[in-house]
Amino acid sequence: MPSQEETIEYGIKKELEALNIAYYAKTAPINEETQRALEQAPSKSGGSGKNYPDLKLFLSTPSARKLPVMIEVKGLKGRLAKFGKDHSPDLSTNAIKNYALNGALHYANAILDYSYSYNEAIAIGINGYEEAGKLYKQYALYYLNTKHLAVPQKIGEFSDLGILADLGKLEQALDNLTLSEAERNKAIEDLESQTEAQLNKLNQFLRDDILDLEENKRVPLLVGMIMAATGVAAMQDRPGVGALGLEDLKSEQDKDTHDGHEFIKKIKAFLNAKKLPPEKNELILNELETIFIHSKLWSLNSYTTANTAESPLKKIYGRFLEGVYPLVKKLTSTADIAGRLFNVLTKWLNVPDNKKNDVVLTPREVVDLMVELAQVNKDSFVWDYAAGSGAFLISSMNKMIKDCEDKIADPKAREEKILKIKNEQLLGIEKHIDIFLMGILNMLLLGDGSANFLHKDSLEDFEAKKPIYYEQGDLKDEPFKANVFLLNPPYSAKGKGFIFVERALERMEKGRAVVIIQENAGSGNGDIYTKKILEHSSLVASIKMPLDLFVGKSSVQTAIYVFDVGTPHDPNKNVKFIDFSNDGYTRAARKKARASTNLRDTDHAKERYRELINIVVHDEDPKFYKDHFIKDKINTEGKDWTYAQHQKIDTTPKLGDFSGSVAEFLAYEVSLVLKGTEGKPHPHA
Repeated sequence: MPSQEETIEYGIKKELEALNIAYYAKTAPINEETQRALEQAPSKSGGSGKNYPDLKLFLSTPSARKLPVMIEVKGLKGRLAKFGKDHSPDLSTNAIKNYALNGALHYANAILDYSYSYNEAIAIGINGYEEAGKLYKQYALYYLNTKHLAVPQKIGEFSDLGILADLGKLEQALDNLTLSEAERNKAIEDLESQTEAQLNKLNQFLRDDILDLEENKRVPLLVGMIMAATGVAAMQDRPGVGALGLEDLKSEQDKDTHDGHEFIKKIKAFLNAKKLPPEKNELILNELETIFIHSKLWSLNSYTTANTAESPLKKIYGRFLEGVYPLVKKLTSTADIAGRLFNVLTKWLNVPDNKKNDVVLTPREVVDLMVELAQVNKDSFVWDYAAGSGAFLISSMNKMIKDCEDKIADPKAREEKILKIKNEQLLGIEKHIDIFLMGILNMLLLGDGSANFLHKDSLEDFEAKKPIYYEQGDLKDEPFKANVFLLNPPYSAKGKGFIFVERALERMEKGRAVVIIQENAGSGNGDIYTKKILEHSSLVASIKMPLDLFVGKSSVQTAIYVFDVGTPHDPNKNVKFIDFSNDGYTRAARKKARASTNLRDTDHAKERYRELINIVVHDEDPKFYKDHFIKDKINTEGKDWTYAQHQKIDTTPKLGDFSGSVAEFLAYEVSLVLKGTEGKPHPHA
């Protein structure tokens, strides 16, 4: 006699047949890619083993979207879904095993995490039970999209599967789903914390189990693995290329057939699809071949213990696919948090200048602030002379694209402009190869923008005062006409880093420059460069930043300096000085803490950042900073740019000060009378 669950499942199959919707049973694959994803993902119990949804569907919407649908059925009252205290579906092992919706979400996540073509999926939980001789059926339909950080979103209330037969209505329902700010913030926090934990676990394994792997080789190793695991989606002008599967690695012990060659094949396919210039391709491949081909990571002897039949590359890749890559996919699907992945990776770097505070990535909230202060828009041409992982360029690209979407109604014109932004309106220069590789990967995963990301030395590889030229595309050998400059320079460079600013600004005809730099560089330590800057550019604002901005990495007091480029500074014009030491955030540097613990909004941080932008950009009057805002003039020597140099402290004594001092003195005298002096009466008694 069939179980209640089997009876319900049989009824669901009949319902789908009546709706003329094809379905795939437990062991029947939708296609090779989804089947492989289900096989590679951890099982419902959390270990290895294949995943078998009760039913699977594959829907094609009117706009040609391909939607995998995972259905899980239960047959016991109360087993439709389990939710956590925050009302989101519980994705713990116990909930996944025992509740219909939770199991379906596990399978849908497997598709998103372990396939390379699918960024959205539907999870359906169905529960049926008998009560007082009557059969009850419950339906829970949820949608997951990596653009929404794979947060499960309820599609609606349903008592059957009829909506699956009306694909236009279904698609409209999916497109209407949005994340609230609270949901988005929680998802970001969870992803950040999980990513850091998984990367640290992988790093510990590399330290403990793999011989002869230098610290600086770990980042290129991970960059190459991300490329190999990403695969290439099919396009009109090219076929797709499958991601590297763990089963593709055979652990062969021959120098011409080992696992490293399999990685390089997939990496080449990834790079070819991005259509990078040959020189850039060659540079990236040469660096990655050092790790995958010319190191000994393919050799069984590279383990601390050689009792294994798997190469170190295969072992590392297995751990990467299981723990890190699912999170990478979600992180890199949303540009505003992709930099978090790279912030974690820089902890692995052993850059020669690290002790000079030269490799400290700018916090995301400050990056976005500086982009706003620079007034970046769809027509900006943005460059960064020490680009790191590309955070300023990515934030700028996001703002430029958003401006396109707001201002260009025609879809074709809008897409053409967005392509122009990515290919022609961003330029970054990075000297350190490890960080350059992270920047390139960051750009490539975020829809590109890597076209003009250059591995150069800003101070040595370009002739002084000559333009910096495009290196590829239709504008090859044409000058890059920058009108926005953003920078967090190496503070050990000349003028505390102001040499980078002066070199860039003298190449610009006009525009806006925003730099975060050691504050005292503006009070005399900026060498000749601050004076030279004022000869062709105006200081608009000086913003004293929180001392703990780079907590755990650096304790340097920084300031943001804002310039209008192309107009010599007028000494009769006021500059805006803001003490932004209290930006509303409380920071910590606890290594094992969640991201939200290390950066907490404890005093209206968002409102404070918005007010700062309004003061500088829109000339509005301050509220939070009314007692920390000064308008004052500077001279043309470039040595009086800090807030403290313009802060006026009133030292005139007031009656209240006198009264307080007298009261304190009398209290002191009385205390001496009561105590006596060395056991004797006080002479004034």
